[in-house]
Amino acid sequence: MNRNGESQHDLTAATAATVEKVFFEMRKVIVGQPRMLERLLVGLLSRGHCLLESVPGLAKTLAAETLAKVTGGTFARIQFTPDLLPSDIVGTRVYRVSSEKFDVELGPIFVNFLLTDEINRAPAKVQSALLEVMAEQQVTIGGITHRVPRPFFVVATQNPIESEGVYQLPDAQRDRFMMKILLTHPTPDEEMLILDRMAVDPPQAAQIIDLAGLQNLQASADLVFIDRSVQQYAVDLVQATRHPDRANLADLQPMIALGASPRASLAFVRGAKALALLRGRTYATPQDVFDLAPEVLRHRLILTYDALARDITVEHILHRLLSTVPATRVSPRTTTPLVHSIPSVFEN
Repeated sequence: MNRNGESQHDLTAATAATVEKVFFEMRKVIVGQPRMLERLLVGLLSRGHCLLESVPGLAKTLAAETLAKVTGGTFARIQFTPDLLPSDIVGTRVYRVSSEKFDVELGPIFVNFLLTDEINRAPAKVQSALLEVMAEQQVTIGGITHRVPRPFFVVATQNPIESEGVYQLPDAQRDRFMMKILLTHPTPDEEMLILDRMAVDPPQAAQIIDLAGLQNLQASADLVFIDRSVQQYAVDLVQATRHPDRANLADLQPMIALGASPRASLAFVRGAKALALLRGRTYATPQDVFDLAPEVLRHRLILTYDALARDITVEHILHRLLSTVPATRVSPRTTTPLVHSIPSVFEN
């Protein structure tokens, strides 16, 4: 019981109901893509940042803007281009003739929800400026530090099919993103629903909570219990990307040039707590870690030339890891290994 006489179960039920309303309101605008919407909420509740990758036209921008409307946050979209400058996003000093002094003009990143569209089109200096604000939640202009509003959530998008005028996203910046989410084309039924919904009067999302309520949800996610065994499963997955031979995956050793960093372990723990909250639980399970593994790990693994020459992808590596590294499923009656049997792509 808390000081108001409410049980933890009642608080969790109320929190889950609020999150469900947020999710339902987003589904009014976004057709399909339930995994993307769930992962965006996980990233928001765990104070991470998300990288969305898909071909054009799959509602990446609309999803970020809708999430801002539903939670009552300020929103800005920056279209990254090769001629973009750091001052275009963080701000700059402007000389005022009337006062004969420099004033600071803050850039468009000073919002709660920031969408950086086609992030891989910006040059290295812009990437470095964005790196600071993502990691430190602040920018420095003229020697003065300015903090961005709280909460602060970055959603970046990139198009995998174009290579002209595209800069390789630095490994350090990719690692700053908590999750990389891949989007797929809608099914025929979903595409027909898109036509019906958007033809005459496109639906508009309503605000469900305010920023104070969102911060309360983030605090609730922090309080979700995570057992030592669940943490161990997360660590085992990350360690298996660095030392596959220790996880009975010696055939992956020549395929992985660089495994996941400790940020992946932290992302697993924070993300599992948020996902448990979305699913109405006060505790995280190995299944939560398992479900988040593709999004947490796929952008953190660097494959060798040998793997690329054999057309082996990161998704193949993840399938092998998740089908081999065991976890313990704890239930009131029994304890069984959580291992999904997935065929190896390296056979034959």
